Amino acid sequence: MTPNLYSHQSANVAKTWFLMGLFLVVIIAVGYFFSVYYENPTILYVAVIFSFFMNFLSYWYSDKISLALTKAKPATREQFFDLYTVTENLSIAAGLPMPKLYVIGDSAPNAFATGRNKEHAAVVVTTGLLERLDRSELEGVIAHELSHIGNKDTLVMTVVVVLVGFIAILSDIFLRSHMSGGSSGRDDNKGNVLMIVGIALAILSPIVATLIKLAISRRREFLADASGALLTRYPEGLASALQKISTYDRPMRAASNATAHLFISNPFGRGAKSISKLFATHPPVEERIKALIG
Repeated sequence: MTPNLYSHQSANVAKTWFLMGLFLVVIIAVGYFFSVYYENPTILYVAVIFSFFMNFLSYWYSDKISLALTKAKPATREQFFDLYTVTENLSIAAGLPMPKLYVIGDSAPNAFATGRNKEHAAVVVTTGLLERLDRSELEGVIAHELSHIGNKDTLVMTVVVVLVGFIAILSDIFLRSHMSGGSSGRDDNKGNVLMIVGIALAILSPIVATLIKLAISRRREFLADASGALLTRYPEGLASALQKISTYDRPMRAASNATAHLFISNPFGRGAKSISKLFATHPPVEERIKALIG
């Protein structure tokens, strides 16, 4: 569509490999620290193997993990005829393979796309979205999600789900290892060191997770909005859909920090705390609507 689109696609591929490489280095470094601390080189070997395994998992299976975390169910043509035909028609217009379709049983209107490439992509919508949007608005949302697939946003977005989630798990493991190790043979100095490391990880992990998600860049939403509007030739449809979605004030039942960046709109609803808005991965809806229709 434009030269910027292709440079964006290349940047997403590079960003994915960078995040996976950074994750590899961090896990190995942590494994080295604990192998020295416990004087057990096996811990380092386990960390190396596990970091490679997590990178493999995040690349090949992060889409399936995202679908499981959001409780998405396959959508058939017979059950959701409008959703299927709209997606089919827009996929043809965009020159993309027809993605798999899933539906989340939730009254909150929302949607996201996932998958490592256009051949292994899925578009997910909530039942609330299908109930509240008319056909032109639904076309706008689906075009937006298909643009994420075409722009290769879904590659980095789905990989982040696994890597960010594991950072939180890692900090929890360190804290638990200190708590359960209080009666072990370690001396007090070693116990204090482990406590400090665990507390530091517990404090820093949500910050690191947020920074990784922000590395995806809010610009991807503006680009997907613009690409989707070009695909439908009707930006008012997406603008109206965004307005309806943003005015729903209750959070999704399956909302989580690990998957929040995937959705077209904040899954925590308008009631989200102001501090979370500071680190939001989505630009304000008002700015997106203004960019679409002025």
